[in-house]
Amino acid sequence: MVKINAYQLFVLVVLFEMGSAILVGLGMNAKQDAWIGILMGMAGGVLLFLVYYRLFRFYPDLPLTGYAQKILGKWMGRVLSFIYIIYFIYCAARVLRDFGELLTATIYTETPLFIINSLMILTIIYGVQKGFEVIARTGEIFFIIVYLLAIAGILLITFSGLVHLEYLRPVLENGWKPIIKLVLGQTLTFPFGEMLVFTMFLPLINEPRKVKRVCLFGIILSGINIAFTSAINVATLGGELFSRSPYPLLATISKIELADFIERLDVTFMLYLVIGCFFKITLYYYAAVAGATDIFGIKDHRKIGFPIGLMILFASITIAANYTEHIREGLEVVTIYLHWPLQIFIPCLLLVIAFFRNKKKEISSP
Repeated sequence: MVKINAYQLFVLVVLFEMGSAILVGLGMNAKQDAWIGILMGMAGGVLLFLVYYRLFRFYPDLPLTGYAQKILGKWMGRVLSFIYIIYFIYCAARVLRDFGELLTATIYTETPLFIINSLMILTIIYGVQKGFEVIARTGEIFFIIVYLLAIAGILLITFSGLVHLEYLRPVLENGWKPIIKLVLGQTLTFPFGEMLVFTMFLPLINEPRKVKRVCLFGIILSGINIAFTSAINVATLGGELFSRSPYPLLATISKIELADFIERLDVTFMLYLVIGCFFKITLYYYAAVAGATDIFGIKDHRKIGFPIGLMILFASITIAANYTEHIREGLEVVTIYLHWPLQIFIPCLLLVIAFFRNKKKEISSP
C-alpha cells in the first residue's frame, strides 16, 4: 500500500493551500483589510479541519468515499461518494482553467487555451500514473524552490522601495461587515475549506499520530503566507489598484526595478504559477481517481487515470465561455451551492452520525 511520511504531508498541505490562492486577488473587495479576512478564514479552516480529522479518527483506514458508505449505508454512501468524485473533478477543472487563463492573458497571448491546458494535464496524468509517493517526493523538491522564490521576491520588493505601509491604513475603514462577508463568501471555503481533499489521503500517512499537528501547522503557515502576500500587494499597489487587478501578485512583481538591471521578473511569477497549480490540480485529480477506484472496486488506479484526466481537460474548456464568467461563477455560484454543502454541511452531518454510531458500538460491546 502507498505510504508517505508526515513531512511529505506537510509539504503537500502548504503547496495545495497556497496553490492558486496567492495568484488571484483573494479578498480584493476588502482592499487594505484583505489580510484580516484571510486570517479569519484560516481560523475557520482550522475548525473545519478538526471535523475532517475527527472523521479520520473514527475510520483511520478509510478515505472519505470509504467511510461515507460505513456511515450512511452502502447505496446512499456510494451516491454521496460519487458526488464528491464529480466535485473533485470540477475543482481540478476550475484550477486548470485559472492556470490556462493566466498564461494566455499574459505571456502566451497567441496560444489557444486548449493547448496550454492540455500540456499541463498530460504532465499531471504522467505524475499520477507514477503514484502518490512520487508526487509527494516531487513536492519536497518544489517546496524548497517555492520558498527560495518567495524570500528572493520579498527582498527585491523591499529593496526596490515599493512597500508603502501607509497603504494598509486605515484598518477596518468600512467596519467588520465587508470582512465577515469576505470570510463567509470566499476565504473560509477557498482555500481553507479545500482541505477536504486530504480526507482522501490521510489513511496513506505512515505516522497517523502526527496527522493533526502536521496538517494544522500546514494550514496556519499557508494562511500566514497568503495573508502576508496580500498585505505586500496592497502595500505596493494601494487598496484601489489591488481591488481592480485580476492578478495582484503579477502586478507587484512587474514593478520590481533594482540597480537598473534587475527587472522584468515576471518569469518568477510564472514559475510559481506552474508549481502551485500543478500540485493543486494533481491532488484534486488524484482524489477523484482514488475515490473512483474505491467505490467501483478497481484494483489499478492507472486504468481510470487517463479518462478522468481527459474529463478534467474537457471541463476546464467548457466550464465557462470566458474568464469573466468563470470568475463570477466561482464567486457567486460555486461557494454557495458546492463549497458550503460539500465542505461544511455534509462533513458535519457525517460526523454527528458517526459519533452516535460509534457510541452505540461502545455501549453494545462487552
